[in-house]
Amino acid sequence: MEQLLLNPIKKVDGEINLPGSKSLSNRALLLAALAKGTTTLTNLLDSDDIRHMLNALKKLGVNYTLSADKKQCVVEGLGRAFDTQALGELELFLGNAGTAMRPLCAALCLGQGEYTLTGEPRMFERPIGSLVDSLKQAGADVTYLKDENYPPLKIKGTGLTGGDISIDGSVSSQFLTAFLMSAPMASEDTTINIVGELVSKPYIKITLQIMQDFGVEVDNVNGEYQCFMIKGGQTYQAAGNYLVEGDASSASYFLAAAAIGGGSIKVTGIGKKSVQGDIQFADALEAMGANIEWGDDYIKASKGQLKAIDMDMNHIPDAAMTIAVAALFAEGTTKITNVYNWRVKETDRLYAMATELRKVGAEVIEGHDFIEVTPPAQLKHAEIDTYDDHRMAMCFSLVALSDTPVTINDPKCTSKTFPDYFEKLASVSL
Repeated sequence: MEQLLLNPIKKVDGEINLPGSKSLSNRALLLAALAKGTTTLTNLLDSDDIRHMLNALKKLGVNYTLSADKKQCVVEGLGRAFDTQALGELELFLGNAGTAMRPLCAALCLGQGEYTLTGEPRMFERPIGSLVDSLKQAGADVTYLKDENYPPLKIKGTGLTGGDISIDGSVSSQFLTAFLMSAPMASEDTTINIVGELVSKPYIKITLQIMQDFGVEVDNVNGEYQCFMIKGGQTYQAAGNYLVEGDASSASYFLAAAAIGGGSIKVTGIGKKSVQGDIQFADALEAMGANIEWGDDYIKASKGQLKAIDMDMNHIPDAAMTIAVAALFAEGTTKITNVYNWRVKETDRLYAMATELRKVGAEVIEGHDFIEVTPPAQLKHAEIDTYDDHRMAMCFSLVALSDTPVTINDPKCTSKTFPDYFEKLASVSL
């Protein structure tokens, strides 16, 4: 197994231009493929998850041209649902990309063709039952090939009828995102009612915004994220030139590094006008004592005297992991609550975070949907297991902002969203 030893970093200083958002990249690629006309996507993320979506779209008959640096993609939209009847049954391998598996599952139900959706072993442990249940309410033909409620899946495209649909919002917002993106192309109008408390609402805001960018309006009834009404029989329209925002979750590591280690870091590509909810990570960091400066298209952080916080982070689950590691440098016990959906991400992140934080000496309480972190007097050198989870590797790189080195196992797992993360970190490390 490959390992990366990070020696102590005295401080960080500089500017980071963020890679494109994973969530926005894969949503934009799918809608551009379904839209009428040609869309040019710029600042597209070059990562494993995006490659899985691009490979799937190519198999589905979508023509696109990718630039040499893979950051610009010109997509010739179909102007209709996928129709691959002439190709026979297609197998689409989607790795561990939830942002490809869930939306494609819904979109493939709209058209004609037979598909097997498969992926890496961890994908077979990530639930999809709530989405499949809702799709079946709208007439979809979806079969589980292994375990009930989990991929791999077999889909027969029969079209979606729309109608009154109920969907569980308590496990993953990607289920709702997937249905929302397909609903405008159903034959009839759709009303989606959320069962339970919707998690990760800012990600639904991203979905509604990008649908609007491609010509479709959704009625988020009373703005409460509990009921959505969508007109059927619509066709997405190409967005022309579409700039993918920088990834706000990726910004969290550099902002936290500045808050912990001194110096200042300016991240560009996101700012106070960003559509991504994870920019609220900067608010959490500021609550801990960091100095934060906001611009329209940048956020700048510098060192502060960090103190523990007790915060519901359901709205920023990915970036909340960075707070858990920043807690190693804060005075007191930090408590992160309402993050049950950590357990159904790339790995069981509550278990993984608790296990690895203890390795460096922290006192940790792992609950059903929360974690408490009390820093040790002195951090210990440890080999950090990353569980094939990009965010585990990036989070724990922050341990090096102490006088203690840290070893990251399987550092290349960052290829899921940020292949050159460690090079970028080194470029601002002093």
